[in-house]
Amino acid sequence: MTRFGNRILDPRVVAWAACIPMLLSTAASPARCEILAGAAVRVITPDPLLPVSGGMGPTKPAREKRGDLTARALVLRKGEVTVGVVALDLLGFPSVLGDRVRAKVPRIPGSNVLIGSTHTHSAPDCYALPDGKGGHAGDLAYIDSVCDRAAEALNQALDRLEPARLQVATGEARGKIAYNYYAPDLYDRRMSVIRASTPDGRSIATLVNYAIHPEVLGNDIGILSPDLVGPLCETIEAETGGVALFMNGAQGGMVTADNRLLDQPSDLARGYWKDARSWEECLRIGRLMASEAIRIVAEATPQDDPKLACHSSIVQFPVTSDLMWGAVLGSPLNYPHGDRSISTRLNLVELGDARILTVPGEALPNVGFYLKRKMGGAQNMLFGLTNDAFGYILSRVDFHSFPRYEYISRTSLGEETGEILIEQALKLVEQAGAP
Repeated sequence: MTRFGNRILDPRVVAWAACIPMLLSTAASPARCEILAGAAVRVITPDPLLPVSGGMGPTKPAREKRGDLTARALVLRKGEVTVGVVALDLLGFPSVLGDRVRAKVPRIPGSNVLIGSTHTHSAPDCYALPDGKGGHAGDLAYIDSVCDRAAEALNQALDRLEPARLQVATGEARGKIAYNYYAPDLYDRRMSVIRASTPDGRSIATLVNYAIHPEVLGNDIGILSPDLVGPLCETIEAETGGVALFMNGAQGGMVTADNRLLDQPSDLARGYWKDARSWEECLRIGRLMASEAIRIVAEATPQDDPKLACHSSIVQFPVTSDLMWGAVLGSPLNYPHGDRSISTRLNLVELGDARILTVPGEALPNVGFYLKRKMGGAQNMLFGLTNDAFGYILSRVDFHSFPRYEYISRTSLGEETGEILIEQALKLVEQAGAP
């Protein structure tokens, strides 16, 4: 807050007032309004604990928890543009639920609210997937509570908006963090970090964008957990302050946590090792990711008058997978759908010199690399499992091409999903124009 005489002024009023002299200047000198930022967290851990989901298979009972599941929100505003981002410690969060959240946050246009999942494999099912016995795996009361908590986090982040300076950086994350289980070296080592802080240097929020499956624990050892994302966020918050968020990237097929026990091969000829499925390994990887994020963003120069814009389009995908179509029809969430097709929203956010593209599922690394190369920003980010979570997103040439790809092909909407995503994403890039 700012003191004026004997009164305290809201920082949002101060920020707007700072723009007035520039708004009154000539058209040749465009206004430079401050960017505002706010962040908030809500716990979404079920009490009592619920079974956890690792994918399309049955849920498994949870006997204990390690860390809390959370809904973490970051809101950015500049002038008349407001963008909200929510990171949920869940396997996935479909758009039919995202729309419930958006309806509870009327101060942000629904098309400007990006809701993503960290993709932990140790959280309750929020798809309400059919169980093959005429029922489903979701707890509808819990699902309603997640929607409420996510909206609360966004609304509190809005209430906390204050003038901010913005740092954005991208660099290679070093150390034993991730690898591709199908082909160890084929993954994106780049980590992108967005930090919003007050003009005097107090941290408001740090957002980490990186491609990795948070499945150190998995869903079959009886633990409910945010997995490595919990220690990542807790470490950043302890060391820098503010709120930390994690948004996943193109981690499909199968970019996962590097918890390999390299002295214990299970099939050395094929490059497979036994792995460490322990909370200690979650701590190691999460803390290492946090230290790398802090290192990468530390030297980034605060951006001068950063741009904020949000573009969106509705995209339709055909569903040729019987497994995925059965999930759409069999869930009690009443997924909107057409005749063997479903629709979702893609977003392209321009933030300073960065561009952020949402991906409604788990894109394979080659799809992710291609999109980043074509996005046109000085720094390009993909927010995977955002606005929807439609399973794996493969290119046409990868679909059912190898025995190893059988599962990810079956749990994809279909052969054309990757091609449609690329085509529609590049249309958004073209509409946005030159950076």
